[in-house]
Amino acid sequence: MNDQEKNRQGIESLTDRYNRLHTRRIEAETNLKSARKQLDDLKKEALEKYGTDNLDTLKKKLAEMESENEKKRSQYEKSLDKIESELKQVEEKYHQS
Repeated sequence: MNDQEKNRQGIESLTDRYNRLHTRRIEAETNLKSARKQLDDLKKEALEKYGTDNLDTLKKKLAEMESENEKKRSQYEKSLDKIESELKQVEEKYHQS
């Protein structure tokens, strides 16, 4: 193989490498554009639902909502325990009669 053939193969190899990198760049730009669109959509949704798109404020709201849900769950459990206890008392009275 002479020097000219070696150079041609080197240029072809570099061209192939450039084409692969160019394709990866286009894919990365497309993914970035898609991610930015999704982020913008999520920020808009957060503003509409929660009045803010600030991450720290949203985390605080989430913690408050979780706390409120736990409080409601606990109250519900206590109500069920009370109903169960009262039902047990009624059953005992019925069996004693």
